[in-house]
Amino acid sequence: MAEIVVNAESRTERGKNASRRLRRKGLVPAILYGGEGGAVAVSVDPKVLQKVLRSESGRNTILKLELGSGAPASAILKSWQVDPIKENFLHADFFRIAMDVVIRVTVPVSVKGEAAGVKVEGGILELIMREIAVECLPGNIPERFEVDVSGLALNDAIRISDLPVLANVKVLEDGAHVVVHVISVKEEAAPAAAAAPAAEGEAAAAPGAEPEVLKKGKKEEEAPAE
Repeated sequence: MAEIVVNAESRTERGKNASRRLRRKGLVPAILYGGEGGAVAVSVDPKVLQKVLRSESGRNTILKLELGSGAPASAILKSWQVDPIKENFLHADFFRIAMDVVIRVTVPVSVKGEAAGVKVEGGILELIMREIAVECLPGNIPERFEVDVSGLALNDAIRISDLPVLANVKVLEDGAHVVVHVISVKEEAAPAAAAAPAAEGEAAAAPGAEPEVLKKGKKEEEAPAE
């Protein structure tokens, strides 16, 4: 697995105001925690975070955090916050790891091929699990679970137990869980049947009589609250 070097600067100031000042400088406030060391407040270049998330291994990329004169720390990007409007990074959390200690991570699922149930039978391919939890050493974290769906017919499914076994990687999900399947296109509800004709001998409505008000089959939506 590829390794990315991250130059992180320690910071002593914390709080919302300090974080705003860092962002104005073009930096992202972050925290390094976990493992044998205590929590350390740092700041990083947002371009590095983009590089991590765009890499083949994504959030599971092993990072080397350079913290000044101290020894570099091995870590992974545990979580991050992004402004929903400006889409710039607001904060990041790095989790300290040891290369000889097993960790738990989630690995993304990617689909390969075109299912026969879609191409020939007109079904829909539905990906149920986009990530799968595993346990392994940091150096053994797979980049992805690639699932070949070419042989899936209509109503067929691939389950956790059908995935290839990876050496030194323990899957933490139930083997019966469906990862991806091909389902039928839902048909639209048939139009309501026409009203049955009046029974023989039933009196017809008198001329000029007011028609009966039919009840609506669906309640009117309530007006939105003020």
